[in-house]
Amino acid sequence: MFAPSATLIMESGIIGFQPTMPMENVADCTAFRGFSCSTDLFSTFTMTYRGFVDVCFLGVAQVDKYGNLNTTVIGDYDYPDVRLPGSGGAADFISYAKRTVLTLRGGQFVDKLPYVTSPGYLEGGDSREKSSHFTPGSGPSKLISTQGVFEFDPITKEMFLSSVHPGVAVEAIKKKVPWDLKVSPNLKQTQRPKDEEIDFIRRYFPAEPISKALVRELSLANMARKLST
Repeated sequence: MFAPSATLIMESGIIGFQPTMPMENVADCTAFRGFSCSTDLFSTFTMTYRGFVDVCFLGVAQVDKYGNLNTTVIGDYDYPDVRLPGSGGAADFISYAKRTVLTLRGGQFVDKLPYVTSPGYLEGGDSREKSSHFTPGSGPSKLISTQGVFEFDPITKEMFLSSVHPGVAVEAIKKKVPWDLKVSPNLKQTQRPKDEEIDFIRRYFPAEPISKALVRELSLANMARKLST
């Protein structure tokens, strides 16, 4: 709907595919439909390093004000409260893709990350550019949460609120952010999804509109029903 000419790349090396459903892993066979090229993981990462990836989407477990990400561990590394999946290709893609869009669904904003999995704008300002480790001009451009859309100041690189979703108050968002969140003077309201967009989500990913807790509850109920028969 938004980028019909985009070429999708799967980390395992499948290029130009048309997925029939959301992928569960980086080698999901449901993403093989219509693929134009099959290579390997090494070649996929090489393409990223060479600047062939325009946009990267990354999910977030924890994020700080400069877009640095943690998807490795919450709490002490050796004795964690939660052990997360880790980097995979996330650190590479946010480092070398020309632009990165972050999504925050069940994660959280934090003042200081217990573990930095993927580099955003480091300490802010020009610290990312000065490090000379990343593609010039790269880094997170937006963060989309369940309550609003955030962008990054072009000078300080600090995250600020640029748009609120319908029915959400700015103060409700600020309560979830542990620093003094800046709000755009031109704050907008996020455009409501169109009917055809909602219909697409319901067909493509039926479980998406409901919460993870409800998905878990329904899955357990279904499992219990199968065991009882």
